[in-house]
Amino acid sequence: MPKQNSSGGKDKLGSISKQVDRYLRSLFTTGALAVIRYARIHGTDHRPWLTRWLARRPTKVAAIALANKLARMAWAMMARNERYNEPAALAA
Repeated sequence: MPKQNSSGGKDKLGSISKQVDRYLRSLFTTGALAVIRYARIHGTDHRPWLTRWLARRPTKVAAIALANKLARMAWAMMARNERYNEPAALAA
């Protein structure tokens, strides 16, 4: 789902590609906005990168970045046929 712009052996994953299902993109974006809304109410201690993004960027830009990250995670889990494993830093 993420658009890939790679050259010289360096992988660069871009924004969410518009070549896939419009409904799926809207679900990822809506979910990301819900995570940001929850983080603003309850604190963003468990997602420090999201805190930094929200400090530097508008809410909707941070939501698209989070949606892109969620899409990449979902694709990786489906490609490897694995379940989500919460990182140790978040589990504490």
